Amino acid sequence: MTGQHRVEIDTGKPHPARMYDWYLGGKDNYPVDEAMGRQMLTLDPRVPVMARVNRAFMHRATRWLARNGTRQFLDVGTGIPTEPNLHQVAQEVAPDARVVYCDNDPIVLAHAAALLRGAPEGATDYLQADVRDPDAILEGARKILDFDRPVALSLVALLHFVSDEDGAHDLVGRLLAELPSGSHLVMTHATADFTPGESRAATEKLKAAGVTLALRSREEFTRFFDGLDLIEPGVVVPHLWHPELGEPVAGQDDGVVPGYGAVARKP
Repeated sequence: MTGQHRVEIDTGKPHPARMYDWYLGGKDNYPVDEAMGRQMLTLDPRVPVMARVNRAFMHRATRWLARNGTRQFLDVGTGIPTEPNLHQVAQEVAPDARVVYCDNDPIVLAHAAALLRGAPEGATDYLQADVRDPDAILEGARKILDFDRPVALSLVALLHFVSDEDGAHDLVGRLLAELPSGSHLVMTHATADFTPGESRAATEKLKAAGVTLALRSREEFTRFFDGLDLIEPGVVVPHLWHPELGEPVAGQDDGVVPGYGAVARKP
């Protein structure tokens, strides 16, 4: 594995990857993550459904890309392993697919062996880096991916934790700039468009705990795809993107899913 620098796990502050794990029913989280997760449930009890909807979107998008010729994937904001992982979905369709996972939480590094279990040797790797450091991501990814060939950049349920002050749009642009024509951007993002009151309260609670939540409108989300060609059906609520490519998530149609998803191709 590349980028194996050890960092102390901060168990005194909730981390989005560990909260996401708790929402999905995992055990790789701490009391501080569960406590914040429960606070989020008081604002919107469907948060676990949203987490599963995002995960299912990633599976469908990966399956669509692999079926349409993509053989390289860069997944930033990987999170704690929950099977099937991206490489398992991609390599089921295309056994020669190559995948690089990237996350900034050291607990994900601790589970990297599980993340890579069963992957063909040399075809899948993990690096520890933050999306706010795109140069480190690109440097590590080049060790396994061929940047002369198309790459699918996956940023699922990630950018709503990166503020405008941190240059979220510029960071995505920097990563895409290094990828060749025929590459794709895969994204989901939470929004306050449908639930402004609950979203405002969630943002304030997370901010008090030291976690950034930068909810963006449909227009702001769509800006991430400037200069790219959106794949049909374009920007939609995540579970409406090619639902035929996977099984529905229980509860996805029982109320609003406050987020957007899209896949686009770099000309």
